[in-house]
Amino acid sequence: MRRIHLYLYTPKLADAAEFAPKLALALAATKVACVLVRAAEAGDIKKLAKELAPVVQGAGAALIVDNDAQLVARVGADGAQISGAGESLRSAVETLRPKSIVGAYNLKTKDECMTAGELDIDFLMFGEPSKDGFVPNISKTLERVHWWAEIFNVPCIGYAPREEDIAPLTAAGADFIALGDWLWTHEDVAAKLTAIAQTIRDNTPAE
Repeated sequence: MRRIHLYLYTPKLADAAEFAPKLALALAATKVACVLVRAAEAGDIKKLAKELAPVVQGAGAALIVDNDAQLVARVGADGAQISGAGESLRSAVETLRPKSIVGAYNLKTKDECMTAGELDIDFLMFGEPSKDGFVPNISKTLERVHWWAEIFNVPCIGYAPREEDIAPLTAAGADFIALGDWLWTHEDVAAKLTAIAQTIRDNTPAE
């Protein structure tokens, strides 16, 4: 059975110190591959990422920053996810690979997905929320994940806007399942992640 990994989005944070204990408990509950740090205010991301890096990396997960390749070295992050398949992604690959992780998201068409996949990237993400919080219909995300997983070798991430979307994304062939704000609303996030990990195992297709 192949291994499917977890990719966590933090809430949009204002205070790393307040969130750090909750994050540490979550990361101790089950294996997490990556954590994307998000800030309530754009100017706070450098400070937040620096403060959360020891928590994330100490648990064996990769700290990812959003759409800023230059920030990776400044905060000691492990990589970046870059919007689109254009020059920003190409530049990030040239600057960061192979030492650091580079992923692509906000890929509107299949042609954009294939263009990104031809670069030396670590993953493509499907179904992630836009800046205004809009999340595409899960049926579209499932179609895109299934298409990609059937044909291409670059790992793909399926964003689960709800807990009930985890099983179908797993069955569709996602290599990573991304979890967002809804995860952090649970009183016991560690217990919820443990249950999610079991759901993923129960729905992982046999190779």
